[in-house]
Amino acid sequence: MRAARMVGALAITQTAGYGVLYYAFSVFITPMSRELGAGVAELTGAITVSVLVSALVAPVVGRGLDRYGGRGIMTAGSALGAAAVLAWSQVRTVAQLYLACAALGVASAMVLYEAAFAVLVAWFDAARRARALLAVTVVAGFASSVFLPLTGFLVDRYGWRQALVVLAAGYGLAAVPLHAFAVRSRPRARAPGRPVGAALRDRAFWLLAAAFLTQTGAVAVMGVLLVTYLITLGHSPLFAATAAGLLGVLSVTGRIVTTGLQARWRVSLITAAMFALQGAAALLLPAIGRDPAGAVAAVVLFGLGFGVGTIARPALLADRYGTDSYGSISGALALPITVAKALAPLLAAGVAQVAGYPAVMAAVAACCALGALALMAYDRRGRTGPATDPEHVR
Repeated sequence: MRAARMVGALAITQTAGYGVLYYAFSVFITPMSRELGAGVAELTGAITVSVLVSALVAPVVGRGLDRYGGRGIMTAGSALGAAAVLAWSQVRTVAQLYLACAALGVASAMVLYEAAFAVLVAWFDAARRARALLAVTVVAGFASSVFLPLTGFLVDRYGWRQALVVLAAGYGLAAVPLHAFAVRSRPRARAPGRPVGAALRDRAFWLLAAAFLTQTGAVAVMGVLLVTYLITLGHSPLFAATAAGLLGVLSVTGRIVTTGLQARWRVSLITAAMFALQGAAALLLPAIGRDPAGAVAAVVLFGLGFGVGTIARPALLADRYGTDSYGSISGALALPITVAKALAPLLAAGVAQVAGYPAVMAAVAACCALGALALMAYDRRGRTGPATDPEHVR
């Protein structure tokens, strides 16, 4: 019962956390641009700062999660997140917005998936871990579907500043008590430094880093630029937004399918197949995307792998390195992956201006293919390498 209560609490806090601390930002760009007198690119840089800061502090947060458990860190992080959103509602300059978003980045590292997964990995054995991860990510997969229209309604009804106050209060009132009372915390007797060092000397770790870095960059590009590209292909903004919105729903579908297949095939191979499918979809989109049915088909194929990496990464890390230092190892891996998430859309936008969107899609396909190949190499090494025994890294 306690475990089920914790999973339910984390499902709620992850949904609210991603909705308020990340997805809602896009709704505020236009009204903030008018009032602050700043361009879209200048304002978008603030959320990039948030993501980069979360990457930089992820290793520190991971070590704290290993040593102290999740309750205190996630409770403090949710309080910081609510305070940062409240501060955001009062900004008068772009510099102040960047400072508020930097605080959002710290809070995000303390409360979003990386932290939640560290808690779940620590408390569930391998047999129950996949179901726990799936339950949390399936619910949280609807964060954008819930919070984008909710935020739009609040901005339309009350204005962007008051909307932020409402979101800050709602997030704080929900997340702080749920983290404080439902998340179970377990102190760590073992310092995490040596296991992380051993993981960093393991070639398989870098294969995982290459796989998820490249695929995360590809997913980030599609998440940011897909609507614009579909409009460029001749579709209406409404169709483009609706088609792109399928990504969130399909990410949930892909996670369910992946978890179900784990009973028959290894996670690394299932994930590699999903990454390869995404690469094929990216190549197909320029060829068939001008037709509405073709565009939807390509988006569906890409969307099936959209959220697979989210549940595959913790499963692969825990299987190879054990659970005692999961937070530290995951934090070390999250640093380059999150940087890729932040920078890839900016690089892709530059490529689109110079060489066009078909070149961007080719780059997305190449990244997905590299991710699949890295996972296949990891699978071959992971079954024979010494680090498959968790004691190897203790």
